[in-house]
Amino acid sequence: MPGRAWAAPRRDVDADWIPSPEFLADLPRQMQALGVPGIGIAVVEAGRLAWSRGFGVMHAQQRTPVTDATLFEVASLSKPVFAYAVLQLADRGELALDRPLVAYARPEYLDGGPAAKAWLDAITVRDVLRHSTGLPDWREDPANQALAPAVAPGTRIDYSGEAFVWLQRVVEAVTGESLDQTMQRLLFAPAGMRDSSYGWSAAMAERSVYGHRAPNAAGPADGNGGMPPQMLREQWMAAQAIADRTGTPLSAWRYEDAARALPQVQAIAPPGLVAWPADILANAAASLRCTVQDYARFMALMVHARPAAWELRPATRAAMLSRQIDVPGRWTDKGLGWNLERTPRGPVFYHSGSNGGIFKSFALGDVARQRALVVSTNAANGNVLYRRVVRASTGLDLLAFDV
Repeated sequence: MPGRAWAAPRRDVDADWIPSPEFLADLPRQMQALGVPGIGIAVVEAGRLAWSRGFGVMHAQQRTPVTDATLFEVASLSKPVFAYAVLQLADRGELALDRPLVAYARPEYLDGGPAAKAWLDAITVRDVLRHSTGLPDWREDPANQALAPAVAPGTRIDYSGEAFVWLQRVVEAVTGESLDQTMQRLLFAPAGMRDSSYGWSAAMAERSVYGHRAPNAAGPADGNGGMPPQMLREQWMAAQAIADRTGTPLSAWRYEDAARALPQVQAIAPPGLVAWPADILANAAASLRCTVQDYARFMALMVHARPAAWELRPATRAAMLSRQIDVPGRWTDKGLGWNLERTPRGPVFYHSGSNGGIFKSFALGDVARQRALVVSTNAANGNVLYRRVVRASTGLDLLAFDV
């Protein structure tokens, strides 16, 4: 939808970010107009989960309501959560932020000739977290196309999901665990994020939202009541058959497990659905599913001032939310896993998420005021709606929404 939906209302700088009763009363009308069947909103105040609500339905045809137990596919909001665990490993001395990734793991699909080799060898953990690897977001044909950087690392910003998958393989090499096992051990269990996982299971499928197109949008439909292709859900459902056969849950698969299973999954999946192991692997860049309450609990870790012993050291948390690369002319900065924007009310950090164009999420935090907001949706116009929620709740008119 072109253009700005509406300007942010004036709100007192000290007002909380809980949406007003008037806005919430009008929210169903906005959802209907924008074709967003379901939305979840959660607010952190004083460093704690203060408020949350779900609205609408998980599936437009089945009409299953969104509840506190509903799992949203938060897409690229996966990246800051994974970055937090990477920094936990750095705090423990198990990873070094400025050590090259190839010192830990060199994926077999890296290439690009002699010129690119030096750049690949120089990419560090820090480069991944601040998106300065020079790698593409995703290869168009990962089964047949090598991964190579376009520029030397550390010289510009190139948003890259591929880089996060490589760093995920580094973490697997260091811990000896799958991604989800590491996330459960380091972050989800101690933080009380009981409804969070990068993996997949039948139980998660029952609680997960379906994605929806924009109103009147044309496109291919699958067998889910005329719904558009659901990407990860369909890929993992194919892989689930192999996981059931082997007795190893998908959440326990490492990259090597997915690579071994790939031919079997491709044999039973629709043509073109599964192209490379990361399609059926818990994915640090994009596959986190959680309730909005759980994501708010993570946001609380980012904004509160007195961390527990298992959390990031104060200096590490501060670095996560500090500018990590100086690129002239940028209106926004990159921290470690987060985007940073200066506003008239002070600095904020944020990240957006979009999977398949049908799952849209946004998270925003203000460290100085120890508050945060999380919005997750299940539709193509979810980004239009979450911008309205953010503007109405915070009074902030972010450049991130218009540039």
